[in-house]
Amino acid sequence: MTQAMINLGILAHVDAGKTTLTEQILFAAGAIRQAGSVDKGTSATDSLSVERERGISVRVATETLYWNDHQINIIDTPGHVDFSAEVERSLIMLDAAVLVISAVEGVQSHTITLFQALRSLSIPTLIFINKLDRVGADVDRVMGEIHQELSSHALLLQEVSDTQTSAASIRQYWPFRLDADATDWSEAIQQQIIEHNENLLEAYLDDQTLSVDQIYQGLVASSKDGEIFPVLTGVAKQSMGIDDLLQAMVDFLPVAKTDLAAPLSAVVFKVEHDKQMGKMAYVRVFDGVIRSRDLLLNLTQQKEEKANQIKRVSRGKYVDVSEINAGDIGVISGLASVRVGDVLGSDSAVPKAHSLAAPLLTLQVKPQDIADFPALVAAFAELTDEDPLLDYEWLAEQRELHIKINGKIQIEILEAILLERFGLQAQFEAPSIIYKETPLASGEGYECYWMPKPCWAIVTFLIEPAERGSGIHYSSKVSVNDVAQKYQNEIAAIIPDAVKQGIKGWPVTDCRITLIKGEDHNVHSRPGDFQIATPMALLKGLQETETLLLEPILSFTIYSPLEFLGDITSDIVKMRGRFDGPEVKDNKVIIHGHVPAATSLDYAVDLASLTGGKAKMTTQLDGYEPCTLEQGKVTEYRGISPLDRDKWILAARGALK
Repeated sequence: MTQAMINLGILAHVDAGKTTLTEQILFAAGAIRQAGSVDKGTSATDSLSVERERGISVRVATETLYWNDHQINIIDTPGHVDFSAEVERSLIMLDAAVLVISAVEGVQSHTITLFQALRSLSIPTLIFINKLDRVGADVDRVMGEIHQELSSHALLLQEVSDTQTSAASIRQYWPFRLDADATDWSEAIQQQIIEHNENLLEAYLDDQTLSVDQIYQGLVASSKDGEIFPVLTGVAKQSMGIDDLLQAMVDFLPVAKTDLAAPLSAVVFKVEHDKQMGKMAYVRVFDGVIRSRDLLLNLTQQKEEKANQIKRVSRGKYVDVSEINAGDIGVISGLASVRVGDVLGSDSAVPKAHSLAAPLLTLQVKPQDIADFPALVAAFAELTDEDPLLDYEWLAEQRELHIKINGKIQIEILEAILLERFGLQAQFEAPSIIYKETPLASGEGYECYWMPKPCWAIVTFLIEPAERGSGIHYSSKVSVNDVAQKYQNEIAAIIPDAVKQGIKGWPVTDCRITLIKGEDHNVHSRPGDFQIATPMALLKGLQETETLLLEPILSFTIYSPLEFLGDITSDIVKMRGRFDGPEVKDNKVIIHGHVPAATSLDYAVDLASLTGGKAKMTTQLDGYEPCTLEQGKVTEYRGISPLDRDKWILAARGALK
């Protein structure tokens, strides 16, 4: 009989004890022989040297355990906000999650962001309050924060005592064998369970007597539906509460849905490079089966590649398996072109990804030894396969390498990875905010590329401003009799690259581009001619329309003691921010608003300093808004500009030396 399967993510704000908890779960279930230590750098799920040295997770790690007839695939995720992209990639393949919160620090800024992401994808979630033995541990206070800042539907299923000491203990509310007296369930717990179960609520309103078993089954159903969030507690470092948490996983969380007979639908959520086996793609299969030697369609890249070997991660090592069935995860070698986020087969069963953090910073990277430039470029090509948001750009003529990042801690980690894995020492220049630009008015861009022969590509584009946040929309009104379909395909393919830099040096967005006139030649037109002409025409058009500079705007929520309200609102105004009317309750205040990223990237640290760590701030990219040139930044075009017509054509034709 096939075991029930759960793909379970372990998520937390950094330093809540997430990796230690994962180690203890694996050990308790017999998946590892000895629980590793984050402090000693021996944890099974921190495989990179930089993770072990610094005691933080920077990459998603997977392990498999078995508990009470369930196969649980554990996905340990990074806790630091700079590595939110790793978390984001893991969310789409989860059936359920455990959100870890420290009993001392309580609900922190990234905890809120993570919980909101889990809710947006309707992922059923258990909450584990860790570190009961630490000085300052206060479960009642943390439950209050959970109810105020996460959800009022969180339900503490244990009674704790002697916190802040080594004698801390737990008493269960919920019965494993359903033989507890109904008085063990507080009235408040029973009421919450009843309110979130339609059948129980109907019986209750009809004055029917509800048994412990009925209430318990209502709790199970509501938890699996993500309507109630069971809360458990413990001390991961001392393995206290681990068995209870494991049992809660199989009791209160849903199993993966499986359809082996359906067409393949899978997603790549992680890529690693192994010295012996090459590129290794971590895959979650939603429908169908992947077998060794199968020819797989990479839907994202419209390419077919063969799965050479299929493996599972066990105790930090690859173990051969024959197939990956629907509902399961595994690792595939042989997919040379695959990148994180690629869909294999059909996308019919793949959930929509949730965006936690688009990169807001760009910077230039140089090797310490100029002779190492080719090796550095190759290294970032490999790293971009693993993290596409790095989006490296190599400008060969200028010998410039640019990447995108989420935060400054990421720079330190990249430095360490380059040195450890590639033997390269690199210098990272100061990062800059990524601005964008959009046309101010409607205009036309024209290019007649017919010299030097052989070539022929004549195009005219109508460029128009579009609704904020709409991105780039391209269409053609030109007949295939004027521009053959194969050349129109060239134009459509080059548009995304052609608008990566506008006349102010930033990506162009919120724009409609329409091909309104064009001409090819049955003798002189060559493949690639329209890819050369299109960027020239578009940049000319943007010169005519002029462009408006846009800056990234963050939506924020600040939770603070009321006494700091005046200082905080003053800071928001100084940062060119705006905010709604503050919400005041029990001498605390919640402030919602928007603020430019350029003025606020370090404000969370300043806020903690201002309030003695009593306030917290969550942020999320909310879009781009106009700013003045003084408020923003204009940058030079990186590489050869299409406006430098002769040089652009020579470079495109490979004639530059």
